[in-house]
Amino acid sequence: MSTNLDTKLSYSSTVPRALVHRAAVCEVFLTDSARISEDEYVVAAQLPRVHSYYNDQITAPAVYDPLLLAEVFRQASIYAAHTFLDAPVDQKFIFNSGELLVTDAAALRIGARPGHAEIRARQVELKHREGTVTGSTLDMVLTVDGREAATMRTTCQWMPGQAWNRMRETGRDRLTLTPARPHHTGRRVAPVTVGRLSPQNVVLSEVEVRECEVLAQIIVDETSPALFDHPLDHIPGALIFEGFRQSAVYAAYELFGLSPRGLLLTRVETDFTRFGEFELPTDCLVRVVEPPAPDTVAFEITMTQEDEQIARARVHLARTSPVAGALLNRFSYATAGA
Repeated sequence: MSTNLDTKLSYSSTVPRALVHRAAVCEVFLTDSARISEDEYVVAAQLPRVHSYYNDQITAPAVYDPLLLAEVFRQASIYAAHTFLDAPVDQKFIFNSGELLVTDAAALRIGARPGHAEIRARQVELKHREGTVTGSTLDMVLTVDGREAATMRTTCQWMPGQAWNRMRETGRDRLTLTPARPHHTGRRVAPVTVGRLSPQNVVLSEVEVRECEVLAQIIVDETSPALFDHPLDHIPGALIFEGFRQSAVYAAYELFGLSPRGLLLTRVETDFTRFGEFELPTDCLVRVVEPPAPDTVAFEITMTQEDEQIARARVHLARTSPVAGALLNRFSYATAGA
């Protein structure tokens, strides 16, 4: 870690994986950091050109996955807590919310070398308990090779393992978890319908298309090395983000005829309202919230377990080419009967 900006940030090796809560070194993207002021930091990250999960996409032209940026932001939030706020390495983290915005999609195009990302982070709020910092809200701006690409605000908190276990036991005791109702394990939808190439990266199963909404079953595959880098006692945020994205892409095609190849996630505002449990099936309900603009379409999505909300989001998908007028007419027809 550097202490000022006179030292150039390094991209030669990753930070210790324990500081970003990863088990696999290949899943660590941060490489260096520096403290700018009391409440401002800068963090370096290398973006992989080839990754079995984040580069498994059909979007044209090829770009760095916005959810890769979300993961980089997540790692930066945890790393900053450990490195700059003295959070013990063995603390358990909870992310309460996240707002990701792609500010320049062209800056995400994959070049001839791995992208050098730089995250400027500003501490906007701290949470204290008995005089100790136990949470933070960060506003972050990410550049790729010197060009601004995205921003994100994250709010998280942390606690000792014993406090975590008590919290989880109290929350689970309020639920009826026996007998277990396992997660959906039906046939996955075709990868192309959710912008993927590999069936292993598809998280949608049975899908019901209604007049102005789509209901999708979420597959929770604990063998996924990217979504489940290490054992967890709950559904991870990475899977929730991916469930939101794939549900939105599927709905955009079914409701508006938009090709997944021409769609890019450009904004997602998410609140995590309850832990997702492995004993319960998980569903996503996608609703249209406004007529599509010439180049974007937006959805409100709720993720539930047996009708109890665990997360909600507003998702914006941008088109790589303008939305045709016929698609706007199709939306008008659909909402007329709503």
